[in-house]
Amino acid sequence: MNLQDQTIKCFDCGRDFTFTVAEQEDFRSKGYTHPPKRCPACREQRKAERPASAAPRRADFSAPRRMFSAVCAECGKATQVPFEPRGDKPVYCGDCFRKVRPAR
Repeated sequence: MNLQDQTIKCFDCGRDFTFTVAEQEDFRSKGYTHPPKRCPACREQRKAERPASAAPRRADFSAPRRMFSAVCAECGKATQVPFEPRGDKPVYCGDCFRKVRPAR
C-alpha cells in the first residue's frame, strides 16, 4: 500500500498537523487502524493530565508469585500451583501436567 503524509485537523485545538508516513507505519505496527484525532502536543497534554491510576498496569514480575498447596490428581504427590484449586477440576503436578496437556 502506498502511504502518503496526511494533514489532519486536531480534535482538541483545531490546528492542522501532519501525520507522516513514518508515524503511519508505526501506528500500523502497533495494530492501530485509525489515524490520531489529536496533534502530538494535545496527545502529550492529555497523557500528562491523566491520573497515575489510569495508566496501563503492568505485571510486577519482581513480586513473588503466590502459590497454593494441592495434591496431584494423577500421581497423588503434594505440589504447589499458581492458582487456588476450586475442587471442580483436577490439579496436576508439573510432571503430570506435561503428560496430560495436549501438545501445541
